[in-house]
Amino acid sequence: MLAVPLLAWSLTGIVFLVKPGYDGAYQLLSVKTYPLKRAFKIGPTSDWHEARLLRTVLGYHLLAGDNGNSIHLDPVNMQLKEAPSAADMKRLVEDAIGVNPERYGELVNISGNKAKTSTGVEITLDWRNLSLAQSGRDTVLINNLYKVHYLQWLGRPFPDTVFGVIGIVLLLSLTGLGLAGFLGSKRK
Repeated sequence: MLAVPLLAWSLTGIVFLVKPGYDGAYQLLSVKTYPLKRAFKIGPTSDWHEARLLRTVLGYHLLAGDNGNSIHLDPVNMQLKEAPSAADMKRLVEDAIGVNPERYGELVNISGNKAKTSTGVEITLDWRNLSLAQSGRDTVLINNLYKVHYLQWLGRPFPDTVFGVIGIVLLLSLTGLGLAGFLGSKRK
């Protein structure tokens, strides 16, 4: 019983040192941007703390920070830019995943702001920030290894904390027993 948390911690610690598969599992996936080919007259409002003008396969986008929130505007009319249709989302995501076809393969399904690829990777579009996040089976596996490593085995914060404290106490007890055994054998 005392050795289980130590064994789990040690084995997962080895994985975290070697980091096999981390490159793909945590690869940043970005919306592909293109050079700007036209100028826009953009007058900031007093609420904006930043603004970025981008051009993607879907056209121009103005991303602005407004009172701590991001807003996605059409720079032509300065109105909120509507979330893309499934066809437009497909074009945007296919353009982005073209950088690594081995990892992403081809799009097989789009539902809302999520897309699934033939390699099992799920891609999520945050339209307000015009950003993509990806997660595959390898990402899920590594995240689960972190949960094992940090004794988050129950999936709920309070019980996991209690379980973690118990695990640490068991590890310290195992260390104390080993130290007592070592010192006891030296005295004999």
